[in-house]
Amino acid sequence: MHLHAEMLEEICSRARGVDAKVLEAVVVLAVEIAREGREGRKIGTLFVVGDSEEVMRRSRPLILDPLAPHPASARGVFGSDARETVKELAQLDGAFVVSGSGTFVSATRYMDAVSHDLEVPLGLGGRHMAAASISKTTGAVAVVVSESSMVRVFDDGALVAEIVPELWMLDHHSAYPHAHPGLAPEDGDRRRSAGHGWLDESLPLMGRLA
Repeated sequence: MHLHAEMLEEICSRARGVDAKVLEAVVVLAVEIAREGREGRKIGTLFVVGDSEEVMRRSRPLILDPLAPHPASARGVFGSDARETVKELAQLDGAFVVSGSGTFVSATRYMDAVSHDLEVPLGLGGRHMAAASISKTTGAVAVVVSESSMVRVFDDGALVAEIVPELWMLDHHSAYPHAHPGLAPEDGDRRRSAGHGWLDESLPLMGRLA
C-alpha cells in the first residue's frame, strides 16, 4: 500500500529533513514484519526515522551494534539485502535508527523516554511510549510494529496513523516499486489504489487515504 504523497510530505516537513520515499519504505518494511513475523511467531520492533544524530544522542546500545561492521552503502532502506537483514534483527530488543536520507544507522538502541506531554492511547505499551517520546523530543518520526501485528506511526509525540497489515496487503499486494528495482515508478503509481488499511479514519494527517 502506498501512502499518498501529500500525507507523507506533510509529516516529513514537520520531521525536518526526512525524505518521503524513505518514510514510505520504512512503513512498508514495518508492514512486512508485522505480517510475516519471524520463525513462526509475531514480533514487535521500532523504527526511528530522521534526525539521527539527536536520536543517537538520546539513546544507548543494548548490545554491540550488529549493523556497525557494515558500510553505509550496504545499509540503505531500499536495498533488499539490508531489508532482509533488518527483518532478522527485528527479533532482538531495541530500536532501529534510520537517517532522513535512508540509511540504517544503528540497531538494538534503547530510547530514553519521557512520559509528559505525550498523546499515547491507553493500552499501548513501552515500545509505543518510547516511540511517542522520541518523536516528541527530536525531529524524528517513529514507526512501531506491535506484537499484535499492528503498525503505528508517531509524530511530535502523538499517534498519527494505525495500519492493519492484512488490509494493507490485500489492497496493495506487490504494489511497492522501491522494493522492486525492475518496476518503474510510473508503473507503481498506476497500480496504486484507494486504501482501506487504516484502522481509525478519524486520526489526523495520515488517518485516511482518499
